[in-house]
Amino acid sequence: MTKLAEILTAGANALDISLSSGAFAAFDAYYHLLEDENRRQNLTALSGADEIARLHFLDSLALLRFAAFDGARVIDVGSGAGFPGLPLKIAMPSIDLTLLDATDKRVQFMENLCAELGIPAECLHSRAEELSHESEQRELYDIAVSRAVARLPELCELCLPLVKPGGVFLAMKSADSDEEIAESRNAIETLGAEFPPNCADYTLPGGDARRVVVIRKISPTPTQYPRRFAKIKRSPL
Repeated sequence: MTKLAEILTAGANALDISLSSGAFAAFDAYYHLLEDENRRQNLTALSGADEIARLHFLDSLALLRFAAFDGARVIDVGSGAGFPGLPLKIAMPSIDLTLLDATDKRVQFMENLCAELGIPAECLHSRAEELSHESEQRELYDIAVSRAVARLPELCELCLPLVKPGGVFLAMKSADSDEEIAESRNAIETLGAEFPPNCADYTLPGGDARRVVVIRKISPTPTQYPRRFAKIKRSPL
């Protein structure tokens, strides 16, 4: 068993997540392709089997505990090198996955990665605030996930318009995000979701503390949202 497989096995057991033999093979190929591509473009600051397995793969897989992913239509907003969307799809192939990123080179990497791994997923080169104003995309998804680097009020405006009423947005945050969550009340309620969100803290192998903020959509998002990104940044809801 490789070091990557050992870490994934122990971590999946700790998180109470089941992985197939095919999933282990896919994660091994993913790891090597990621390390190779990272020499050409800066996809992640992490490297090595330990960091990639714990802080990318297992961190992504932890989301399986907090929403009903089986058969769900899922969009990963700001996916970058495929996190958290692709690990979720590897672990649960029934997911109908869309990977969204605004950087063309990253989208090309994800397309090549999906082709190499034989994973059916749609890779879109677009900005979330533009995509969600397309009628065929707006409020299409059961689940939106994001590990994008943005404060929660901004992230809610980018992601919630893509989620159907009754669906959820899972925002991956640090364990000390209480203040950020409190600041998001107006954004969450304005965009048609329920406040307060459910927050679940978990610990990765190695002791890294994490939090997922589970925001449930209860009504349609008003049509004027999301605004242009410059306005979202300048004047968060």
